[in-house]
Amino acid sequence: MNRTVIDHLNAELATAFVLALNAKRYHWTVTGPHFRDYHLRFEDLYTAADDTVDELAERIRMIGGVPIHAPAQIGAQTKAAISNPASRLEPKGMLKEALANEEAVIALMHEGIDLAGAAGDPGTADLLTRFVQVHQKEAWFLREMLA
Repeated sequence: MNRTVIDHLNAELATAFVLALNAKRYHWTVTGPHFRDYHLRFEDLYTAADDTVDELAERIRMIGGVPIHAPAQIGAQTKAAISNPASRLEPKGMLKEALANEEAVIALMHEGIDLAGAAGDPGTADLLTRFVQVHQKEAWFLREMLA
């Protein structure tokens, strides 16, 4: 069991939860003339983040760790900005916030790939390599919508 890799994966897991919750917030509260496009994009963003949650938790278990599983743990360990429910975001603000978080998770995954490689854990490196591609695609879509 490599504690550093497990701790990193738990930060990845917390971040994935926050990305998914933020995307649902955007999906549920977006308004405006491009509502349908934004609504569908944010649902896709939610799905992309949520699809990583279970695999991250299972990987943590596979290598001997315990995945985080409580809201307080998520808030304490996330590397993403938690969308402020008290503020009203316009669609462009949602896109900017989502893009900043996608860029943060991409950097976090690059760090995790390096950590896993140094720890001799090709399975974790492979998982994060696959997931970084998912987030790079989401970041690309968000950048294009902001262009």
